[in-house]
Amino acid sequence: MNFLKASHFKFTKNQRNGIFLLILLIILLQCIYFYINFSSEEINVNQTQLAAFQKEIDSLRLVEIEERKPKIYPFNPNFITDYKGASLGMTNEEIDRLLAFRKQDKWINSTKQFQEVTKVSDSFLNAISPYFKFPEWATNPTKSFEKSSYSFNKTPKTFNQKIDLNKATAQELQKVNGIGEVLSERIIKLRNKFIGGFIDVVQLQDVYGLTPEVIERINNEFAVKTPRTIKKIILNKASIDELVTIQHIDYNLAFRIVEQRQLREGFKSLDELKKVKDFPVNKIDIIKLYLSLD
Repeated sequence: MNFLKASHFKFTKNQRNGIFLLILLIILLQCIYFYINFSSEEINVNQTQLAAFQKEIDSLRLVEIEERKPKIYPFNPNFITDYKGASLGMTNEEIDRLLAFRKQDKWINSTKQFQEVTKVSDSFLNAISPYFKFPEWATNPTKSFEKSSYSFNKTPKTFNQKIDLNKATAQELQKVNGIGEVLSERIIKLRNKFIGGFIDVVQLQDVYGLTPEVIERINNEFAVKTPRTIKKIILNKASIDELVTIQHIDYNLAFRIVEQRQLREGFKSLDELKKVKDFPVNKIDIIKLYLSLD
């Protein structure tokens, strides 16, 4: 108690008045800070420059949106696959009608016939038909053409008549319409990557620059008569480490395949792999070469 009565806590009248004025001054300054706007009264904006700047931003945004749109290149609608059709915006039913028509060994030779077969809407047809690229003999049937080593109408060769793709030379490959020195070298380079060569012609899908039309022509002239021997992996028993040894399957995809297999309590068919997230549907025919269900 004697400590509280010490002179440290005793103020004279003048000292008390000084403390009161100091507190009052602090409160006054805080009020001035909060209630008085010290910023400049008005910001001058050049509306013309602002409008021009906004127009430039909008223009750049439109360019960016346009660049992000998937680009469509000319293609022959006869060779639309499940993946290609889906990327174009076709429904499963429309794709199935086209594939069923092609299985009859029939060919679509006009935009009108494409719509008759697939039953696509007029608006969709108008959007994609500018990219259709039919063979010249289909668009100009009255024009005479020199006979080439490939023709849609010639009698298909039997398996025995075809050349073994695993033994074909660059010169033999170049006889196929659409294959020059560059593509023939790429085919042989890919073949040499595998000890024993190709398993099936479908592996040509991995050759950069080969269109489905050219692959079809190769298939008419060549066959894999001496496929390399492989031990197929059982899909419903395979580990992640086994799956990643297959072309086009990385660790993440292998993990999702195993996860989906557990959810399904096993795959009933290899085509069910298409339902796995991020599965490369356009490469399923190659992947199926390495797999079996049992």
